[in-house]
Amino acid sequence: QHTETAPLPSYDEVLVCTPETEEEEVELLVRRALSPGSQDQKIYCLLGADQLVYKVSKKLESHFFHLVQSSSIPNYRFIIFCSAKAHKSYVITAFDAYKVTFPCYSKMEIQTYLKMHLKVPSGTAPIAQAFEEPHQQNVKFVFSERAGMGR
Repeated sequence: QHTETAPLPSYDEVLVCTPETEEEEVELLVRRALSPGSQDQKIYCLLGADQLVYKVSKKLESHFFHLVQSSSIPNYRFIIFCSAKAHKSYVITAFDAYKVTFPCYSKMEIQTYLKMHLKVPSGTAPIAQAFEEPHQQNVKFVFSERAGMGR
């Protein structure tokens, strides 16, 4: 459902996949989406799932279908995003029955939505101000080789 007031996903709802993504990371996100207590309006997303290596893709399929069969959650919210150009991806083949085309929003609609949600409130902590730019739009990706190490 498209609404301009819907919030952006939180950190625990999204996994950005790369060829280095491990099966434990994928399994954790699938479990969050399909476990009791996940009905808190969150939408769990795998971004770039076509980037997963074959072994991890197979485990994603296995975990997902096992949890769907054993879960009592009727209306889970789990989205797998893949590139339309990744025709040889195992993930695309495994989940082909669930495939939908993403609605096409204009660049202006997307920019308006992001401008509304990506503002740092005045008086925020110094760390947010370190990334301050004109119009106070502050989206930065910070990657670490050692996750959780405060880098």
